[in-house]
Parts: sequence; structure tokens; C-alpha cells
Amino acid sequence: MAEMSNTNVEKTLKDVINVLEDGQKGFADLGEHLKDDILKRYFLAESLKRANFRGELENELHRHGIKDIHEEGTTAGTLHRTWGDLKAKVFGTSDHDLLATSEKGEDVAKKTYSEALSKELPAPLRQLLEEQNRHILTSHDYVKNHRDATASK
Repeated sequence: MAEMSNTNVEKTLKDVINVLEDGQKGFADLGEHLKDDILKRYFLAESLKRANFRGELENELHRHGIKDIHEEGTTAGTLHRTWGDLKAKVFGTSDHDLLATSEKGEDVAKKTYSEALSKELPAPLRQLLEEQNRHILTSHDYVKNHRDATASK
């Protein structure tokens, strides 16, 4: 697959990997502050799922000879997590506020996957991203629905 050496495909995958790194850390960080045990477990599982997705994409890059993958998330993601963590520690943020913070991060993930899927990609890679994207969309809706449900609490 010579297409994989295309720097645009590499950049696209690294963009998605960065957002997955943000999501992995974000779900773990916010999950620590949630009061609801079911949500706490969901956030931990979702953090692990993002790590798995990231690993799948890194494996694709490695398989095609791209060895230098040291993505650490995005600056915006780091700031978003830091702000959420600070709010939780200083203000004792409610589950509703934590879910709203998480949903913003999920919006970024949805956008990044949408942008990646709008590009020319090898078929197996497109299929992998589409599968991951379906999960990202479901996760976003789960977080949003729980955010809405906690609005009145």
C-alpha cells in the first residue's frame, strides 16, 4: 500500500491519534471526579476504549513503515482537561458540569473523525475509522443524554 506513505494520510491519522489521546486522558480525569458510580465506570471503560482505538491507528502507521509516532494529545485538549480538573477540585463541580465538559471534548472528537473521513484514504483504513467513528458518535450521545438527565438535579 504505497498510499500509506502519503504525508496527508499520516497527518490525518496523527490528528485522530492526538484527539484519542485527549479523550483517553479526559475520560480518566473527569471520571475520577464523577459522583455517580455507573458514570464513573463508563468513563474508565471509555478511556480504555480510546487507548485501544489509538493503538489500532498507531499499528496501522507502524505496519506501513511510519515509526515516529509520539503524539501526546493537543494543546487545546490539555487546557480543556486542566480547566475541568481545576473546576472540579476548587468548585466541587457537579456531575452535570463534568458531563458538559466531556461533551465538549466529544464534539472535538466527532469533528476530527468527520474531517478524517472526508479525505482520500485507503479502504481498510477508512473502514477502521468508520467503525471507530460509530463508537465515538454513540459515546457522544451517551454523555449528552446523561448530561441532559442531570440538568435538573
